Amino acid sequence: MRPGPMNLITDVPGIRVGNAKDRKIKTGCTVVLSDAPMTAGYHVMGGAPGTRETDLLAPDKSVEAVDALVLSGGSGFGLDAGSGVADALAADGRGFPVGPVRVPIVPGAILFDLINGGDKAWVDNPYKRLGREAYAAARDWFELGSDGAGTGATTASLKGGLGSASIVLPGGIVVGAVVAVNALGSATVGDGPQFWAAPWEQGDEFGGLGVATAYPDGRPATKGHGQNTTIAVVATNAALSKAQCTRLAIAAHDGIARALVPSHSPMDGDLIFAASTGALPCEDLLWLGHAAATCVARASARGVYLAAPAPGDSLPTWSQRFGR
Repeated sequence: MRPGPMNLITDVPGIRVGNAKDRKIKTGCTVVLSDAPMTAGYHVMGGAPGTRETDLLAPDKSVEAVDALVLSGGSGFGLDAGSGVADALAADGRGFPVGPVRVPIVPGAILFDLINGGDKAWVDNPYKRLGREAYAAARDWFELGSDGAGTGATTASLKGGLGSASIVLPGGIVVGAVVAVNALGSATVGDGPQFWAAPWEQGDEFGGLGVATAYPDGRPATKGHGQNTTIAVVATNAALSKAQCTRLAIAAHDGIARALVPSHSPMDGDLIFAASTGALPCEDLLWLGHAAATCVARASARGVYLAAPAPGDSLPTWSQRFGR
């Protein structure tokens, strides 16, 4: 298995990603789109999720495909980013047909970045605007680190960020992930620069430092309760049903556990969406899930590794702390 040419979720044919951010507020959102509606599922393993339109992703619900998936900062305020994306989709004539009307289907999830040093004294909720801007920016290549939904993200001791990674499987199937890392725990091992995700690193995509030689015992470092949540989208061109997308999302959560310690706590809302463009037959859901988990782990480390400093930050970046 090898990364795709861009090592981004957009290596999956037909997938596009758009980011928008507000530097003053220290927040942003990320939208994942495809050329046609996507089959999708999701799974939550954190105890405090914030979501939009996720019930319809259950395999027994009647809507078979979604028009976009949205990851956003802003806690409950950030759910409005999906409204901006829905407005933009409707203006482009996309959505679930109901008679003469089309209703865009836009599930979303949020992370908490409200006390990260940004100016949150807004009068009007900014997230609908950010959702429209992210939709307009959707393309094959997009920025990582302090951008999109990762703009204001943090971990226990470092700035978080937006990461992405991909894997090309035999037969042309591609799996990719985009992750907004706003973790209760840490992406790095103890006080050192090595990443928990190091065993799955491809080349030097997050520094090439290898695995840590010593591991901390006792209770791991964490940040404030209620200030967390890592959210992600995994996508593939393998044809999957809604039930299979749900299984893919469940398997992909292993990547969060491999990359962020601790994870899936009662005080965060760790959530993964899984989407299929349906272009190629799926011959092995087991290995597709393993590939998705590996991409999520690598993308999580890349998000922290590529975070950029900004005025008023509450935490240093990986590069500031470790000088690389």
